[in-house]
Amino acid sequence: MPHPRLPRIVAAVVIALAMVAGNAAFAQPASPRARIIVQVSDADPAKWNLALNNAKNVQTDLGAANVDIEIVAYGPGIGMVKADSVVGNRIDEARAAGVKVIACENTMRGQKLSRDDMLPKIEYVSAGVVEIMQKQQQGWAYLRP
Repeated sequence: MPHPRLPRIVAAVVIALAMVAGNAAFAQPASPRARIIVQVSDADPAKWNLALNNAKNVQTDLGAANVDIEIVAYGPGIGMVKADSVVGNRIDEARAAGVKVIACENTMRGQKLSRDDMLPKIEYVSAGVVEIMQKQQQGWAYLRP
């Protein structure tokens, strides 16, 4: 004869399993890659180099295949991605290593810059601050060197 509490135990286990399965349906899958967005908004080549060093160090430590990195330049930091940038060669190296380098078009309009004034092969967003905000909302780590 079965134990008198067995039906209650079975019911409790079924309810617990249903709750776990229900919660799993709402859980967001973990990204297999780390993601970091770097803000560059200062007209300071030392900070530009620091941002590029940070990106390279993250790739070295985690493995470039395991991390997505975006560097967003806006405001006074837009000089980092202009064609005459003192770190232009380093940006080319970062891009070749998989770092996405992005210019803010709002800043470009404000400074009367066109894409012809910028380094080749960088990317563009309409608003650098919005790009950073949206990435943070998506769970990206934020860095401002």
